[in-house]
Amino acid sequence: MSVLEPTPFGVPSDTGGKDLGIFLPIANGGWILSKNKPEIDGSYDYCRQCGVLAEEAGFDFIMAMAKYRGYGGETHHWDSSLDSVLTIAALAEATSRVKTWGTVHTLLQNPGVVAKMIATIDQISGGRAGLNVVTGSYKGEFSQMGAWPEGVDHDARYDLAKEWVTAIKRLWSEDSVTMDGQYVTLEDCQSWPKPQKRPFLVCAGSSKKGMRFTSEEMDAIFLSGGDNAQLARANAEAKADAASIGRFVRTYSMMTIVLGETDEEAEAKAKLYAEGFDEGALEGMMRAYGFLDSEIGKENDFTRKARSSFMSAHIAGSSETVAARLSALFEEAGTDGLMLIFDDYITGIPKFGKEVLPILRERFPGKLAVPSHG
Repeated sequence: MSVLEPTPFGVPSDTGGKDLGIFLPIANGGWILSKNKPEIDGSYDYCRQCGVLAEEAGFDFIMAMAKYRGYGGETHHWDSSLDSVLTIAALAEATSRVKTWGTVHTLLQNPGVVAKMIATIDQISGGRAGLNVVTGSYKGEFSQMGAWPEGVDHDARYDLAKEWVTAIKRLWSEDSVTMDGQYVTLEDCQSWPKPQKRPFLVCAGSSKKGMRFTSEEMDAIFLSGGDNAQLARANAEAKADAASIGRFVRTYSMMTIVLGETDEEAEAKAKLYAEGFDEGALEGMMRAYGFLDSEIGKENDFTRKARSSFMSAHIAGSSETVAARLSALFEEAGTDGLMLIFDDYITGIPKFGKEVLPILRERFPGKLAVPSHG
């Protein structure tokens, strides 16, 4: 039995269709480092509301991160977080159409275990399962559990991930798998049931090594980039890398949306969040990112950007402004999709679905079709 080939979850990019999803707030505080932000407790009840609202609004996918240690500060940012895969499994039951993607760190979980977990979600969801693969870069999260492998540097973590993903794919499609790799060992390993089709795979490898891993093994990549021009360069690089080995990958980016009835109202919200910036949470985030203690507290490009309080690029404006700026992003960057964050998901998702999403669907036709299970 051969390894299943990727099942496309959308239309080819040259038709203009865009995939639009929601980054679920499974940790307290959401993605704004501020004492003045709307309250997001990171609870399942809140995330369930988000998942159901996303489906009702017409979004294509929902995704949950995996987090094991927060950033602290006055707001205790991300100190409380749900399990990614369990949350997505529950939301697969709570929804019927939207794609459901969980996150797993390859350093933490055995591929034999994860293969069965995701195959189970595939069954719960009726074929809507997906997996965000993270190779692991936050030492503090793993060392607190005794799970940080000393000597396994950045490139080696991608070598590990390649063996890991190869094992997952084979377990999803073969009766028995034996592997004797440097990092993954399987002996007559069996995993049933099989997914109805190979679950969608995505990662955020932006380095040269990470991008090649994505080109070889994934269906989509989350790109990093500041303005539209930078994102366009990252998009072109990712597309070219995949094309060089005869593959196609979808390209996504992230954006936080702050909606108001007017631009002035939305901009006032963003200003209020910045005024309540949590300096302590920033310090915790910098430590997680590997900054040395000697660097923390000093002004640099990272801290200057962070003091907006937003943990991603953001747009603050009326529905008309947001639609125009997102349209420009797609047109100028050429990316295939966007994963959205909201300052207030419960009010933001329905408003975006009613006032912004129809404009984007009209300008970029080719909405995701539910793939067949054949």
